[in-house]
Amino acid sequence: MKRFQLIDHTADTGLIAYGSSLAEAFANAAYGLFSIITELNKVRGGESRPVAVSAEDAEGLLFNWLNHLIYIFDVEYLLFKRFDITEFTEHNLKATCWGETYNPSRHQLKLGVKSATYYMLKVDREKNQVQVIFDV
Repeated sequence: MKRFQLIDHTADTGLIAYGSSLAEAFANAAYGLFSIITELNKVRGGESRPVAVSAEDAEGLLFNWLNHLIYIFDVEYLLFKRFDITEFTEHNLKATCWGETYNPSRHQLKLGVKSATYYMLKVDREKNQVQVIFDV
């Protein structure tokens, strides 16, 4: 099963992420996000970071999850490539994210992602897939 597929959008970019569970689809959405930012095959996975987000519903949880990861990258320059979700409910997500600090001699940034948006945001519980458009 493929993790995600990119969606072309006028001035932005987006993705549809898949999983055998909704938690895996959320993890694959995060993987897709960072694959938009850089080539993940050049990112080592030796540094970990716990991440916890909450929201009133699954759509808000996806929005908060992805935007929190963008915030960590923007502030601490951490590139993530593995996402181990340890708790996942309708309102809460806890994960350990693995990656490393951005190193301009090894990592080439492809596209700057400003934020996830609510535009066309979907969480499909039956198909275990999510869709998100990013503001770039």
